Amino acid sequence: MKKSIKIFILPLVLVLLITLTGCAKKQKSSNIYEQVKESKTITWGVKADTRLFGLMSIKTGKIEGFEVDLAKALTKQMLGKNAKTEFVQTTPKTRIPLLKNGNIDAILATMTITPDRKKQVTFSEPYFTAGQSLLVKDNSTIKNVKDLNGKTALAVKGTTAVDNVKKFAPKAKVLEYDDYGQAFTALKAGQGQAMTTDNGLLAGIASENKGYKLVGGTYISEPYGIAVEKGQTDFADRINKALNELKKNGTYHRLLVKWFNGIPGFNIKEVENS
Repeated sequence: MKKSIKIFILPLVLVLLITLTGCAKKQKSSNIYEQVKESKTITWGVKADTRLFGLMSIKTGKIEGFEVDLAKALTKQMLGKNAKTEFVQTTPKTRIPLLKNGNIDAILATMTITPDRKKQVTFSEPYFTAGQSLLVKDNSTIKNVKDLNGKTALAVKGTTAVDNVKKFAPKAKVLEYDDYGQAFTALKAGQGQAMTTDNGLLAGIASENKGYKLVGGTYISEPYGIAVEKGQTDFADRINKALNELKKNGTYHRLLVKWFNGIPGFNIKEVENS
C-alpha cells in the first residue's frame, strides 16, 4: 500500500515542478506592457523618504510627491481613466532587485540614467533634469560653483559631489558628512559657505527651511529616468509616449508647479526643457 502511494506521488511532483518551471520562464520572457494593459494596473517602485519626490505622509499614511503624482498620471494616460496605480517603497539598494524579481513593473524613484545602470535596465526618456547644484544662505555672496574657490563646500560621503566640485572649483575645500542632515546642520552652523548635491534634494531642504536658496543652476547634468526591466522596450516606448502627452496637455507642468513652485533658486523652466 505504501509503495503504491509513493509511485503515485512521484509523477505528480514531477508534473508540478515542470509546470512551475514553465510558468517561471513564461513570466520572465513575457511582455510587461501587455500584462499591465490586461490588468489595468501598474505597480511603481517609488521613494518614501525624499521630500517633494516621494515622502510618507504622517497625516494620510500614504506616499506623496511629484513622482507619485506623475506615476498616477502616466498610468491613466497609458491604460485609461479607470486604471489602478500601486506603489512599493524602494531604496537605491532595493529598487533594481525588486524590478528583476517582478515585485514592481517600473522604477520612478529619482534614478539617474547612467551607462552602468543601462546594462541592467531599460530607461525611458528623462523626466526630470536633475543635476548638482548649490544651497546657500539668502545673504550669501556665492552665485555659482566657481565662487567656491577659496571657500568651503559641504557634501555627503560616498557621493560624486566632492569630485564634481573639484572639477569646477579646484581651490575649494570640501568637508564630507555621513548624511544630508549633518551636512545641512554644518551649513547652518557656518562651517561652510555652500552645501552641494542633487538640485532636487536641495529643493526639498529649502522647501522646509526659510532663509536658504539654490544658486548657480545645475553645473553637472544627471537626469532622472523611469526604469523598466532590461529589454522591455515596448513598455518603455509606451511610457515615453505617455510622458510626451502629459507635457503637451499641461499635466506635467501643473505637477512641477504643484511641488516646486516658490522654492528660492529652483528653476522650473530648466526642468521642463529636458
